[in-house]
Amino acid sequence: MAEDAEEEDTRSARAFWVVAPGVGEIRAEALPEPSAVDVVVRARYSGISRGTESLIFRGCVPASEYQRMKAPFQAGELPGAVKYGYSNVGTVELGPPAIRGRDVFTLYPHQTRYVVPVDGVHILPAGVPAERAILAANMETAVNGVWDADPRPEDRITVVGGGTVGCLTAWAAARLVGCAVELVDTNPAREAVARALGVAFSRPATAATGVPIVIHASGSPAGLELALAIAAFEATIVEMSWYGSQPVAVPLGGAFHSQRLTIRSSQVGHVARPKRHEFDRNRRMALAISLLAEPKLDVLITGESRFDDLPRTMARLAGAPGDELCHRIRY
Repeated sequence: MAEDAEEEDTRSARAFWVVAPGVGEIRAEALPEPSAVDVVVRARYSGISRGTESLIFRGCVPASEYQRMKAPFQAGELPGAVKYGYSNVGTVELGPPAIRGRDVFTLYPHQTRYVVPVDGVHILPAGVPAERAILAANMETAVNGVWDADPRPEDRITVVGGGTVGCLTAWAAARLVGCAVELVDTNPAREAVARALGVAFSRPATAATGVPIVIHASGSPAGLELALAIAAFEATIVEMSWYGSQPVAVPLGGAFHSQRLTIRSSQVGHVARPKRHEFDRNRRMALAISLLAEPKLDVLITGESRFDDLPRTMARLAGAPGDELCHRIRY
């Protein structure tokens, strides 16, 4: 009953905090008084961005990146205690009449209720259910990665790494006219996911070679080495992985120079250069959310748990994620 009373009190909330490496807890918070340009959102679902949030949870972010890694509505400071996350879907409880009662996506941490500026929420269009909208931040990253690759119609594209971002990147690339896309992963369970998304699948040993565009999203040095090995002459390798404080040995001997390969970083903090003249970050997010009208993307949400269980859930996913892709938190 006490928990129910707390949830009914629109002036309070509960939030997930990383308080030390490998340790999370749920804390009660008093909400600020909303201004005339704010909205109050009651969370319905949030999503765990497994790669980045696992690094945050384990305390593996180098000090040089503390400021650049800040989430839009982060509280506290890295390495902790910190309230971190950027995939929250909820219902507007208080705000302009036109959006009151509407479901919105917000780049907000895991919290039961929150106050944000009205321009910080993105209204879900018809056809995009709240349950699937937690993929919006990952979809935005995937779209930006494809833009950074700058493919042309009928290009061959290989995506190395079948995590949530890798799968979304492969799916988004396959929507381009005539492009043949292969997803490569060490986990054989990803074959069924690739098939559901309409892309080809290979294990590393059988991956196609001589590929003009390779997008690396495995978060593994071995995946980057494979991306370099399968690239064609003068190919572009787009590096979407972020390794935190993990040192990475890049094999730049061998055929790297004779093949005249290019490694290009991709990071969602800036709109990819090929599209920067026509998209700002708000329009890019709107596009990413609209793409989530595709029901087949539900295959990427492979687990769900209660908000109250989040400290244990995060510890499990950061330690041994197994076959899990996107994990949904239910409020």
